Amino acid sequence: MDGTLLLAGGAVLVSALGAIESRLHRRRLETIPYRIHVNGTRGKSSVTRLIAAGLRAGGIRTCAKTTGTVPRMIFPDGSEYPVHRPSRTNVIEQLRVVKAAAAARAEALVIECMALHPHLQSVCELKIVQSTHGVITNARADHLDVMGPTSRHVAAALAGTTPVAGKLFTADQHHLDVFAAASRDRGSSLIPIGDDQVAGVTWEELSGFAHIEHPDNVALALAVCYDLGVDRRTALAGMWNAQPDDGVLQMYSMKQSGKNLTFVNGFAANDPESTGHNWNMVVDRFCGFDQRVALFNCRADRSERSVQLADACLKWQPADRYVLVGSATEVFAKRALSNGMRPDRLINAERMPAQHVIEAIDRENRHATMVMGMGNIAGPGMQIIEYFRQRGERSRPAVPQISQPIYQEAA
Repeated sequence: MDGTLLLAGGAVLVSALGAIESRLHRRRLETIPYRIHVNGTRGKSSVTRLIAAGLRAGGIRTCAKTTGTVPRMIFPDGSEYPVHRPSRTNVIEQLRVVKAAAAARAEALVIECMALHPHLQSVCELKIVQSTHGVITNARADHLDVMGPTSRHVAAALAGTTPVAGKLFTADQHHLDVFAAASRDRGSSLIPIGDDQVAGVTWEELSGFAHIEHPDNVALALAVCYDLGVDRRTALAGMWNAQPDDGVLQMYSMKQSGKNLTFVNGFAANDPESTGHNWNMVVDRFCGFDQRVALFNCRADRSERSVQLADACLKWQPADRYVLVGSATEVFAKRALSNGMRPDRLINAERMPAQHVIEAIDRENRHATMVMGMGNIAGPGMQIIEYFRQRGERSRPAVPQISQPIYQEAA
């Protein structure tokens, strides 16, 4: 009997504490006028940082939290700290983020959605963030085991973070009907970012970044900043000076045997659509190379991804050479050759150390070569990155001397 009473009393106490914490959380949210919930398949961390930087530049006291390569909490002065996780990833972490933002007297909180499961995405919005502005970067065929089986199902899952009686911004052009339905259901306005707005981000504006930034990410972030009263020039100045996410496209340049060799770290995008988007954008933007090399890091336990990339890469702008590193590279090679890839364009560098891989590429280098790393970052991917970090220099993208338009995902 005593044990039963003790259990009952404990349950009541836990329930009461939960109710108190819930009220405290609501009060904290009320102290933060602008709450921006960023979701999407790719670019969430970058867009979170871009929006936060633009708002800070506009004088809005802003906190932000990313879940990217390394989870970070960013404070109103631009300083940032890693988010400590006592155990595995848990969406309850977002409660601590709101608490920290309220304590920092933030006027705006830009928070990246960290949930994958469709139900949890909705819970994060309706119970935790309760955003005034929702942002969906794109909806692509990734994490299909959780959100699939198609990109349309992914879009429906991402739409779970649509705000109630707020505004939903998206740069995705393929599933606007899904986002429109979610917006109607929750009484929000849908604000799509169209091709004209993406094309309106000029090469000169993109050259202000110390890394390769996607024009659709910039256009999306600018639209949110403008809605909150920050003009384009001010927002861009803030974005240019902000610390980028670890997963952005970074360039390293070096001299090898008297010739120029540039490496683009594109390993962070590991689904075929995003990888192709990155490759086409880089090829469009940088035309001063004699040779363009697509380097794929394969994994034996990710053979399906190798097949997907082998199918996709022949639909992208062509490379002069395709270099395979990692393990089980024959999966990629056989598929690519069966799809019509010329054998003389394929270099199998499985089990080669990074230096030998670069030397094999450099043998074909006449004057200037661009190498873009894609696929998985583990093992050989990281070794190649370290090779360029140690021997090369971080290079800043310049304005290209070309007249072609910026590559657009929706095109």
